[in-house]
Amino acid sequence: MFDIGDKVVYPMHGAGIIVAIEDREILGEIRRYYVLKMPINDMEVMVPVLNAGEVGVREVLDIEEMNRVLDVLKVDDEIDMPTNWNRRYRYNMDRIKTGNVEEIAKVVRCLEKLDEEKTLSTGERKMLLGARQIIISEMVLVYGKSIDEMSELVDHIIMES
Repeated sequence: MFDIGDKVVYPMHGAGIIVAIEDREILGEIRRYYVLKMPINDMEVMVPVLNAGEVGVREVLDIEEMNRVLDVLKVDDEIDMPTNWNRRYRYNMDRIKTGNVEEIAKVVRCLEKLDEEKTLSTGERKMLLGARQIIISEMVLVYGKSIDEMSELVDHIIMES
């Protein structure tokens, strides 16, 4: 169980800080929820306490682990991805849904590389932006820097690779 003030990651949404733990009545049943404040888009997300583990809520990485994720962005190797955009989209979405930030970094790297070769479809562009936000939101909490600083760092790493 997490406490108020803990920095956590909610897969598909990114990292946030637990600002409250509240009881809410929904459909006549009272349930306890974590209230997460997300640094990107300044949004709040509520996660049922009982389902937090099932949906993959986890503590943010430490600095050493986050540095390894950034190393994944630096690697300039070919990844065997489907050439059909629809299959590639599903393949990458499945990787994002794992909540594994290294897998999400691979998706960012691959889509950024693909974007250099040809224009991404609207769906893949949206996926790229979402995956970047997931990584950047965790970087903000791990390194204690601004969203803009972390976004620039990701851009710099990708351009250098």
